[in-house]
Amino acid sequence: MGRWRDGRGELTVRGEPDDGPPVARVPLEIATSYRARTTGLLGRDSLDGALLLSPANSVHTFRMRMPIDVAYLDRRLRVLAVRTMPPGRLGRPRLRARHVLEAEAGAMKGWGLRVGARLSIEREDP
Repeated sequence: MGRWRDGRGELTVRGEPDDGPPVARVPLEIATSYRARTTGLLGRDSLDGALLLSPANSVHTFRMRMPIDVAYLDRRLRVLAVRTMPPGRLGRPRLRARHVLEAEAGAMKGWGLRVGARLSIEREDP
């Protein structure tokens, strides 16, 4: 997994078993700097794919224009919880979460992303 930097990549969602075929491949934005994480999806009307915030264990939707799906991930990129949050909410911190994945509301269900799913990330070369 290594250490990430702000940039782009591809998210792969895998179901059970872990070595099974990918369920979905999704364009990914990676936000690891303080500035990129605090900006997140603020001011956007849509998102093509997903946004990974790392490190993070909670999010808020204050000043957001759209409801979002939020997945809390552990250090091995396994999904701990999935929630849909309308604008103006504060999410509870998840103790074991190390990363947070955000997407437009309803997108994660379409990708087959659920609690226990394992994700992998492939970064694009800068």
